[in-house]
Amino acid sequence: MTPARLGFVAVLAVLVLGGGWLAWQKLRPPLIIGPTTTSGTVEIGGPFELTDQTGARRSDEEFRGRYILIYFGYTYCPDVCPTSLLAMSRALQLLSARAPEAAEQVVPVFVTVDPERDTVEALAAYAPSFHPDLVTLTGTPDEIAAAAKAYRIYYAKAEDASSGTYLMDHSSFIYLMGPDGAYLAHFSHLAQSEDIAESLERHIGG
Repeated sequence: MTPARLGFVAVLAVLVLGGGWLAWQKLRPPLIIGPTTTSGTVEIGGPFELTDQTGARRSDEEFRGRYILIYFGYTYCPDVCPTSLLAMSRALQLLSARAPEAAEQVVPVFVTVDPERDTVEALAAYAPSFHPDLVTLTGTPDEIAAAAKAYRIYYAKAEDASSGTYLMDHSSFIYLMGPDGAYLAHFSHLAQSEDIAESLERHIGG
């Protein structure tokens, strides 16, 4: 190959490689160094209209002006749901002992993700096992789906062919919602009652 030909090939290679590098720089994800933060309003919560354990229709609007601790689960849940509801109940007992006025502003709410089995009667039998003020809610499958979507709750039926019954896979978060219906905080099902009570006291105490 002649020197002129070699020079042409070299120049062409530089142009091709350089152009490819520039294109990759435009398309690649930006390099982020150090910690990242997010901003904006958390989109959790929204309108719902369901039926409580007495058969009365209840909407989210009825809870305005009060804080709510709301949990989505089901009465046939073997462990996680009872654990979460007991943690909620205990947290309210702790809060009531040291800040009774604050405790009066909080309503514990349980929404079933298993309306097929969690009828009004089933919830009426279930609620007394926990806090005396616990509001338990059920509804049609569409009503439950709408409420779960508003609170970003995942749930799905997990069939057991061998037993002919089923469990429910579902998100397990306790949400604290403010008097205006806005999200304030959340707790996992492993949260300690003391931690929940302290969070309630901080938020209500302002």
